Amino acid sequence: MNVRRHRISGIPGIALAATAALGLGTLTACSSDTAAAGNTDKFDVVASFYPMAFLAEQIGGDHVKVTSLTEPGQEPHDLEISAKQTAQLQESDAALYLKGLQPSVDEAITQSGIETKIDAASLTSLEEHGTEVGEHAGEHAGEHSDEHADEHAGDHADEHGHSHEGEGGKDPHIWLDPVKYAEVAEGVGKAFEKADPDHAADYRKNTEALVKRLGELNTKFETGLKNTGTKVFITTHAAFGYLAERYGLTEEAISGLDPDSEPSGARVKDLATMAKADGVSTVFYETLVSDKTAKTLAKDARLETDVLDPIEGITDKSRGDDYFQVMEANLKALQQALGAK
Repeated sequence: MNVRRHRISGIPGIALAATAALGLGTLTACSSDTAAAGNTDKFDVVASFYPMAFLAEQIGGDHVKVTSLTEPGQEPHDLEISAKQTAQLQESDAALYLKGLQPSVDEAITQSGIETKIDAASLTSLEEHGTEVGEHAGEHAGEHSDEHADEHAGDHADEHGHSHEGEGGKDPHIWLDPVKYAEVAEGVGKAFEKADPDHAADYRKNTEALVKRLGELNTKFETGLKNTGTKVFITTHAAFGYLAERYGLTEEAISGLDPDSEPSGARVKDLATMAKADGVSTVFYETLVSDKTAKTLAKDARLETDVLDPIEGITDKSRGDDYFQVMEANLKALQQALGAK
């Protein structure tokens, strides 16, 4: 599609709650199409992975052709862009990505000739999250007690760095916080309006509807997690720092921000001790990475296991067909594990 292209400048954050609500369907095949395409009769958008593709599809509606660079079921952190994908980037009208999550994507988009390059990380504020691993493992073994559950809610070991972090060592998992995801949606909508002004009104309307739905999702999480028996949960890797901070919880991760990193024995022992002290009942694992360590920890500490999905991709193993359905499944899993009242 030949569109009038504009450089993206500073974009404001989330607007006030929208008044109009649209029926937004699930992500269609457009966003699951990983064979990068361009020069169609629509506004061609290349998205780095599912959360970006979902935004593009919901905001763009019928006016966009969305291509995801990450295959369904592929761990996005591990993506290496092919030469074909790099070449085909040149034919697209816009690229939507999250700088810092996928280095090969960052490099390919930076070197491409696409003028409309939308970095989701620049549309909201990133923070430092993570859990002690490596030399810090075991440091706090035995230090947890029941009264710490409220005391350290939202305190996420932000002084530690891990690979696969966002720009400047920041946590890139912003889409798991509905409020931050809505801020990104606002920015993406404005970028689409500037790049494809003929359909600006529709992009604006779709963005308002999406932001409204994300606001409603945020309310569900606030209400559903307000009163719980414990505020601490254990995950495979530290993807849920923003979600935990938003809702007054504490995430303890087996690995750091990198899902492929191996925890030390001391770290696993520390988590088992903490779980008993803080009344943790469940070790969460995810569908796109190995659950071996999570299940071993759960068995040794006599804990249950369940899925908490970081929604980095939708597969037939996902508890839902799109972002909203899986987030609601995550909420139910957290309520069960934390003893919501």
